[in-house]
Amino acid sequence: MLPLHGLAAAADWPHEKPITWIVGFAPGGSLDVLTRLAARRLSEKTGQPVVVDNRPGASGVIALQAAAKATPDGYTLISIPGPILFNQRPPELGKELVAVARIAEGPMVLVGPAAAPTSTVAELLAAMRATPKAWSYASSGNGTSQHLAGELFNITAGTAMTHIPYKGGGQAVTDVVGGQVPLAILGVTPVLPQIKAGKLKAYAVTSSYRIESLPEVPTMQEAGLKGYEATQWYVVGAPAGTPAARVTQLNAWINEIMASSELRPALVSSGSIAGKGSARDTQAFVAAETNKWKDIAHKSGLALD
Repeated sequence: MLPLHGLAAAADWPHEKPITWIVGFAPGGSLDVLTRLAARRLSEKTGQPVVVDNRPGASGVIALQAAAKATPDGYTLISIPGPILFNQRPPELGKELVAVARIAEGPMVLVGPAAAPTSTVAELLAAMRATPKAWSYASSGNGTSQHLAGELFNITAGTAMTHIPYKGGGQAVTDVVGGQVPLAILGVTPVLPQIKAGKLKAYAVTSSYRIESLPEVPTMQEAGLKGYEATQWYVVGAPAGTPAARVTQLNAWINEIMASSELRPALVSSGSIAGKGSARDTQAFVAAETNKWKDIAHKSGLALD
């Protein structure tokens, strides 16, 4: 049995101090936008400030290290994108971190500057085969879902695009709009306004289904890449040792938030579906997805440096 002061502390949670919610990428990307919306709603549910702390760098490793070192008291959360692979093992769910909940899952989109002479994936492939060394694509970092989706494109299409990693989707968009990089594979959220404004063109989405916010954009499979499918997902973690009761309560709150009508517009615009399931379900999902993409990376000889 907890001593009386321990019972009091448990009852006070989460009202003793603000909750810090870490994001390992620069503001503006899909993960950041969804986290900020969820954090606002979590603050409303708890009556406690929820501070989003962006710590970009090293494809999210800096943020993972910060979360793993935090006090495991239910006052630190971290949004983790996936699939994501690293050359060296960072803090991970099931070890230094504990899974809390799934936020969402959805597609990425292959985009290029609006002024590009190619308009379809077929035209793009023809141009790539004519000048294979001239093509590169931006992503939000090494080993991220966008990087993996680009390498899957290379494998499926027989192309040789060079990968250019950024510290977040929002930063990559500027260079693609400006024509410094010919292509990008990114989450829908940071590119959608530029597509709507006519500054970017969308070639295809990476999922096996079209999305409501870009109904005219084909899937990679529809565009001719047979069997191609890649999605990105976002989960929430906490430092290992966070009390199980607090993890369970956070899971319930986040599931309610992601299923709420307030989050639907953001999910629709990003082409995502809300996450669900227990903390244990989240851990099992991440483990299965990571193993799947590790196998693909191994078979393709993908370098993550």
